[in-house]
Amino acid sequence: MAAENKRDYYEVLGVERNASPEEIKKAYKKLAKQYHPDLHPDDRNAEEKFKEVNEAYSVLSDDNARARYDQFGHNDPGTGAGGFGGGGFGGFGAGGVDLGDIFSAFGFGGGGFQRDPSAPQRGNDLRMDISVTFEEAYRGVEKEVVVNRLESCASCKGSGAKAGTSRERCSQCGGSGKVRMTQNTPFGQMQTVRTCSACGGAGTIINTPCPDCGGSGRRRMQRKLMVNIPAGVDDGSRLRMQGEGEGGLNNGQPGDLFIYISVKPHKFFRREEDNVKLEQDITFSQAALGCEIQVPTLDGDVSLTIPEGTQTGSTFRLRGRGFPKLRGYGRGDQHVRVRVVTPTNLSAEQKELLRQLDDSVAAQPTRERDTKKNLFGKKKGSRK
Repeated sequence: MAAENKRDYYEVLGVERNASPEEIKKAYKKLAKQYHPDLHPDDRNAEEKFKEVNEAYSVLSDDNARARYDQFGHNDPGTGAGGFGGGGFGGFGAGGVDLGDIFSAFGFGGGGFQRDPSAPQRGNDLRMDISVTFEEAYRGVEKEVVVNRLESCASCKGSGAKAGTSRERCSQCGGSGKVRMTQNTPFGQMQTVRTCSACGGAGTIINTPCPDCGGSGRRRMQRKLMVNIPAGVDDGSRLRMQGEGEGGLNNGQPGDLFIYISVKPHKFFRREEDNVKLEQDITFSQAALGCEIQVPTLDGDVSLTIPEGTQTGSTFRLRGRGFPKLRGYGRGDQHVRVRVVTPTNLSAEQKELLRQLDDSVAAQPTRERDTKKNLFGKKKGSRK
């Protein structure tokens, strides 16, 4: 990279120009771990940043090189036309930084994660969606489900090797699962650690694979499970069945199975938190005179008293007729909102009766209007 296009080394490491050697080293370790090629095998941008970070550190970690950089910047006449960094990160060539020492502090083995390839690994979690009716969510229900999952092979007990045989240590990587590679780059020699291609990173080789699982140590199986859905579940509720996910590698612990609940809408009822909502039609006569009606609930019909003079939109509460509370005790309520239905297709006789009724109840509102008018007149007079 041309000197004029290079970023300031202090900016690259994110430190001040008066940063101490310890601060520079700490910043370098953090960024080198962040952009290391083993973590981003197909990311060219991360690779370039990794090179940039190493180049900056190779200069700023050397007292003489840092002093010259502080004086001349990237155009140090003593380093030739390329400026700083032309000699290969000042570290991958002779006398430079040993990345193996630096990355070992982070759990890297010369650049790759150090992990026992034969150690047990937990299996993946699984998800399943179950649909229940409104009534099933109210009362609770037990449902049978079929799960397709990977399980530890019973024949080889998860080892992948045929019964009576065992895995053997990989001769190419010596059982580490990683191989060190040295590459010549425009910046010098770069040492990287890659997954061993012979054993796939396992560190061991199976010469006689298990015929049932093909050497993977796991088999895909179909299992029937009973799921207990508790009363009071809501749409979007999640249930966890511990240990019912996929089996782990190398006899690791199995994952979990998560059940996501969807509740089908009801034709009449509607849910709000733990309460049930219901719209109930009543006649004009029932609203005017008052009555006792039968109201449906999720546990059957119950009696509800409608007081005389009830208006459309009035709401009545039936205590304890809602959903069971999943967290805590008790139940929600059922709220009944009444709607006065206007009669249609009346006969001539019915219309006449309604006219007579209207005439009989119209007198009181007229007296009330006259009273208001008189009161208004008195107030006007008082202002005079």
